Amino acid sequence: MNRPPRLAISLGDLAGIGTEIIFKSLADEAIRTSITPIIYGSRSFLAPWIDAQPDALGPVQFIDDSSQINSGAVHVMECWDEKLDIPAGEPTRESGHYAFLSLDRATQDLITGAVDALVTAPIDKHNIQSEAFDFPGHTEYLAQRSGNPDHLMLLVSSGLRVGVVTGHIPVSAISEQLSTEKILSKLAVIHSSLQADFGIEEPRIAVLGLNPHAGDQGLIGTEDDTVVAPAIRQAQSQGIGAEGPFPADGFFGSKRYEDYDAILAMYHDQGLIPFKALSFGSGVNFTAGLPILRTSPDHGTAFDIAGQDQADASSFKQALILARDIAERRKTLRV
Repeated sequence: MNRPPRLAISLGDLAGIGTEIIFKSLADEAIRTSITPIIYGSRSFLAPWIDAQPDALGPVQFIDDSSQINSGAVHVMECWDEKLDIPAGEPTRESGHYAFLSLDRATQDLITGAVDALVTAPIDKHNIQSEAFDFPGHTEYLAQRSGNPDHLMLLVSSGLRVGVVTGHIPVSAISEQLSTEKILSKLAVIHSSLQADFGIEEPRIAVLGLNPHAGDQGLIGTEDDTVVAPAIRQAQSQGIGAEGPFPADGFFGSKRYEDYDAILAMYHDQGLIPFKALSFGSGVNFTAGLPILRTSPDHGTAFDIAGQDQADASSFKQALILARDIAERRKTLRV
């Protein structure tokens, strides 16, 4: 890539820690100078943050069109004209509405190719809901906008990568939403992403069982024998290096995750609880399988500490770094 990757940055919920972790991350010169950051917000809302650290960000340009993006500066894309009064730590419909405006404009530039990747600060999944945003979260929204339903939430921290078959659904619905076809589809997404986005030629993927002890040969549920195992066999017949199903507790307890390039969990908490226990603060949420590139930190809005200068920007920094690295790799593959 001849120029630094252009990374669109959405603010997340304006009452949360999003703006704080964005500016703390961009104050890191090594990160800032290796990318072209574009923050989607407004001059009036972000000016106090910029004025508070005038020497930490380098040049700042306020723009209203992607054609004005240049390398060597932090950009603020004007997404609204209103002057806002949104107290930190007090989420409202207003803070969710402007979070959506930031995300919507950034996504549009991502889809048109004006930027190379999108890094999203955390939203509040409740107050962002509207006719325009009727989704459980960022992942589902971006899948719909990009026209690609075959995607996967992949949590990444160094060599640890954990994906999930089912995402933001109730635990009571997990079993009925699992199928051999869905698991096989997710394995194909992980396999392709590990090759294209992470440069792993022959990835090994561990598949976790749904039930305790992976069903214990049918004594604790039959899904692992009738749904999960057939998907693994079909994946293997297609040249995908999938193995399992493994009992989740023993798999993580014995550190078997160190032997694999990625892990596919059956549901959200089965994968995210051990991931965050092992890597909280450095993990990144990467949406694999989409034609567009999006990353985010592995935490939420943290309203309880918003406005107190206590937010740790480590995960957001890693989200910027991963977006940069994958954008550069994808560009190389296209050449």
